[in-house]
Amino acid sequence: MLFVGIDIGGTFTDLALYDSETESVRVHKVRSTPDDPGRALVNGIVELCELAGVAPGDLDGVLHGTTVATNAVLEHRGAPTGLITNEGMRDVVHIGRHQRPQPYSVMQDIPWQARPFVHRANRIGVPERLAPPTGEVVTALDEDAVRAAGRTLKAAGVTAVAVCFLFSYLNPEHERRAAEILAEEMPGSFISTSADISPQFREFERFTTACMNAFVGPGTGQYLERLTSALERHEIQADLLVMRSNGGVASVPEAAARPVTLMLSGPAAGVLGAQWAGGLVDRERLITFDMGGTSADIGLVTEDGVNEASARDTQIAGYPILVPMFDIETIGAGGGSIARVDEAGAFQVGPRSAGADPGPACYGNGGDQPTITDAHLVLGRLDPERFLGGDMQLDRAASEAVIDRLAEQLGLSRLETAEGILTLANANMAQTIRSITIERGRDPRDFALVAFGGAGPLHAAELAAMLDVPEVLVPPHPGITSATGLLTSDLRYDQMRTVFMREGAIDRTTLNRRFEELAAELVQRLERDGAARDGIRVERFLDCRYLGQGYELRVPVGAEGFTDDTLDGFHRAHEAEYGRASGDPIEVVNLRVTATGQRPRLERLNVGSGTLQEATIGQAPTVWRVDGELVELPTTHLLREQLPVDEPVPGPAIVFQRDTTIVVPPGWSAVASAAGPLMLHADSSDEDGGAGR
Repeated sequence: MLFVGIDIGGTFTDLALYDSETESVRVHKVRSTPDDPGRALVNGIVELCELAGVAPGDLDGVLHGTTVATNAVLEHRGAPTGLITNEGMRDVVHIGRHQRPQPYSVMQDIPWQARPFVHRANRIGVPERLAPPTGEVVTALDEDAVRAAGRTLKAAGVTAVAVCFLFSYLNPEHERRAAEILAEEMPGSFISTSADISPQFREFERFTTACMNAFVGPGTGQYLERLTSALERHEIQADLLVMRSNGGVASVPEAAARPVTLMLSGPAAGVLGAQWAGGLVDRERLITFDMGGTSADIGLVTEDGVNEASARDTQIAGYPILVPMFDIETIGAGGGSIARVDEAGAFQVGPRSAGADPGPACYGNGGDQPTITDAHLVLGRLDPERFLGGDMQLDRAASEAVIDRLAEQLGLSRLETAEGILTLANANMAQTIRSITIERGRDPRDFALVAFGGAGPLHAAELAAMLDVPEVLVPPHPGITSATGLLTSDLRYDQMRTVFMREGAIDRTTLNRRFEELAAELVQRLERDGAARDGIRVERFLDCRYLGQGYELRVPVGAEGFTDDTLDGFHRAHEAEYGRASGDPIEVVNLRVTATGQRPRLERLNVGSGTLQEATIGQAPTVWRVDGELVELPTTHLLREQLPVDEPVPGPAIVFQRDTTIVVPPGWSAVASAAGPLMLHADSSDEDGGAGR
């Protein structure tokens, strides 16, 4: 069977074609087309199939990581959106909570106030009220008021509507009836109900999630529709599946109905790819480091799986959302990140990026700002003749010119400036890694760093040295790891309910019945999307907290359902997260069900190898910082696909492959494993951790 995974990034679109019969992967990169991301995707598939000698119509599956919904939020370019809510509650999405993002700043940016998804004029209240704890109807839904609101919004040019009523997570019937009425009054509009997107308490976050879903819904749906049509025009009949923030793929109808679940589509696929690469060499504790052209995404994997974000951490561009998503930190540091002197005279790298067009100066497309990629080229860490396997030539003179202008501002030499760009970028990324490890009670020295993305392996060893991380893993196709991760994914759907039960008064019969109801709903959705019943796995969880706490921790529940031992798991989770457990009563807040439908997936690869002599293609001078000084050292150049297995290659060395360049600094060595990943280690005799630090 043939499956292709495609991840669209800010600069390049990455493709990986997996042949399950030969256990081989063929990779390809094309320039992204920001004006129409699907164009690069379809063209890339056609080119990759031609390179692999297969017909596009022979593909059995197309798996896609998309940034369309995310970009709509980041650029605030969504549909004109309306909100139907309770009378007197239309300002919930503006007021938010008493906790401001920066409590002591009078100049802070509050995105839901500065850039609301729904302008106040398009937020309309109607008579309706439910009461906790059962969702009892206090005031019936005024259907005539909903019809009038729909006509008003239609006249205002609104094409997407979020329906958000208080306590609808207890009883969704009013929201669903309102959606039916709006569909009659506003045919062709995108209607989103909060109870169908995120049926849980916390009105502000639930309302905001539903509004975001409506805001990005029409654009995402149109993109997926155009993409499906483009695939059909090229006679690609394979199922199109879209990666979600939870690490699972969904069918096009499911993704189009809930586009808010696609916000971390590409980064989530990258974490899966890193987890797969770690599994090839039996590594379970991983820091995933995905550095591309515009940003770096950092996640954490433990023996319990990929870390998922809690309710207090799930946000996109500052907007809180309540959907299951991997816990991924993003920093504006990529190959295209611009180095500059800011208004206060400080040396900065990122978050501004040269993007795909014009890109770094060395791309020759008119870029006139110094970037991280330009710094690598000036220091000799990139070969201008071997970028993208030789398909793209880099202009070293252009890089030197822009670095020289910055050097003049800083009063430094060309090489000091270029090396300073990399050091500052590494320091920023190291701080982000500390925030998800040390600041959460985890020691980075207990993890391996998995470096991928087009730029990740260029920085990995020096970044690991800053953090005392003992080992770096570079996946078989690091520049394509997100696309590879798509090939390891399964169909996955999540559902949850808020229940609020206190220890000592927990109705286990009701809990277990609701678990079964949610499980049956998800299994039905998976079967509708083609999953076989015997390949479906169901997992159950509770969100719990000590009475009086503001946020919850997730606790697994066995297949037998809730038992007396379930709450003991919360005490253990609390101690692991916060260093202590309490004797206070436990409150069960939410129950969650995750259903996974297994798909044919990438398991392992056949990896070629050669001899060190075959791998060595030359030597060139490269600038390194050693013992605090910049020195130029002869550096061995090698081809990765020819590296001998289990034979250490000492640094300084640079390893080339089509989709990335791997830097092995002085004091480090690289070993190609038989399973595929390239392993980088600091020499034990190097007391400062290698990389000259």
